[in-house]
Amino acid sequence: MSVASPNTATVVPHWIDGAQSPSRSGRTAPVYDPALGVVTKQVAMADRAEIDAAVASARAAFPAWRDTSLAKRQTVLFKFRELLDARKGELAEIITSEHGKVLSDAMGEITRGLEVVEFATGLAHHLKGEYSEGVSTGIDVYSTRQPLGVVGIISPFNFPAMVPMWFFPIAIAAGNTVVVKPSEKDPSAAIWMGQLWKEAGLPDGVFTVLNGDKEAVDGLLEHPDVQAISFVGSTPIAQYVYEQGAKYGKRVQALGGAKNHMLVLPDADLDLTADAAVNAGFGSAGERCMAISVVVAVEPVADALIEKIKERVATLRTGDGRRGCDMGPLVTEAHRDKVASYIEVAEADGAVIAIDGRGIEVDGEPEGFWLGPTLIDQVPVTSRVYTEEIFGPVLSVVRVGSYEEGVDLINNGAFGNGTAIFTNDGGAARRFQNEIQVGMVGINVPIPVPVATFSFGGWKASMFGDTKAHGAEGVKFYTQLKAVTSRWLDPSHGGLNLGFPQN
Repeated sequence: MSVASPNTATVVPHWIDGAQSPSRSGRTAPVYDPALGVVTKQVAMADRAEIDAAVASARAAFPAWRDTSLAKRQTVLFKFRELLDARKGELAEIITSEHGKVLSDAMGEITRGLEVVEFATGLAHHLKGEYSEGVSTGIDVYSTRQPLGVVGIISPFNFPAMVPMWFFPIAIAAGNTVVVKPSEKDPSAAIWMGQLWKEAGLPDGVFTVLNGDKEAVDGLLEHPDVQAISFVGSTPIAQYVYEQGAKYGKRVQALGGAKNHMLVLPDADLDLTADAAVNAGFGSAGERCMAISVVVAVEPVADALIEKIKERVATLRTGDGRRGCDMGPLVTEAHRDKVASYIEVAEADGAVIAIDGRGIEVDGEPEGFWLGPTLIDQVPVTSRVYTEEIFGPVLSVVRVGSYEEGVDLINNGAFGNGTAIFTNDGGAARRFQNEIQVGMVGINVPIPVPVATFSFGGWKASMFGDTKAHGAEGVKFYTQLKAVTSRWLDPSHGGLNLGFPQN
């Protein structure tokens, strides 16, 4: 693994006041190209002064943006949408160079993010209040939805474009200003989007990018001028963000980790199921919070399904995402090694390694952070391989004897992000969607991420806070409701009444 000198490598700056803002903190962190295994740039690590400057810029921009008409806001959103759609290939290349996912997968995440931008262009409809005329003599009551102010977005490494776009289009369309703290592992996508917002005509300070580590996260959580925090990441950090944000009086939505199951009934179409298991288990090298990590096979389907999965995995090319491969590397060497260690745990726990992704031949540089698709059969439910979120291309198979046993297994888990059932029985599917204790459910759909008009978020340890991402829930999160009671006196009115109003 080669490391570029911090003195010669490009330093990814902040984006403050509508321009790149070089850091003066003196702290940086390396950014890798995971397919090459080398450091290609450094990223600035914000100090307290830079955190304050970023928030101050957003706060200064808020009054004018809040008072900008919805029509003008929509014009900027439409322009951003057109620019992003036209130039998404540029952004995909940036994502692949820092995250490692293949170009087609990077394009896919941008497309899903665009759905939220498109939803936000019509936000005027969702911001409409209610009006009641004549609730009392000469009195009308109406409600309005108004923006919060400065909102913080803390984004994970696995979707450097899509996850921020779950949040900032709605926040900005509603009249807020945003400070995005991207992952230090792949920060350049956020800076690129800042430049695109500038080109779209967004006023300076409305979209800010603050690069950094825990100091930047804590700075946003503690800052008195930040009104709300949106977070996506691991469950322990999500819980920390939720608790700290609440401590400092902020509105918080914190989306955590997952252990997503696919329940396969004996009547399922096994070709469709095998395709789904491979796509959902190994796409983006398994670095998705909605990845399927456990196949719960109701016997006697496990053996046949495993053979079909093996056939499909044998055709996959693992390698550099810019070479037309099917699966890329993991994001860092340390993460690759951690994921690979679970294969050793499985072996020690008596599981059967049906496909071993260690030491495979790849279409890429040998120094890349490689781990091929891995399939582990007969995983004990007491094993860490089953109970912990692995976040890599490791797919476990747990065999059960009945539908009921499978549902109990899923419901007894700590997480409740996403799940799926594969069956041709409509009655079983309907029963499953009612009984399963998970926030997002797929029926013959392995990754049930809802479209932008619905809201994204799980249950249990996968979600902290009451309001989910995008859709109607996202609009509620980034606005506050105000009720106005109004009376315009008739010219014939006269006299005084100091009594408490009775109606």
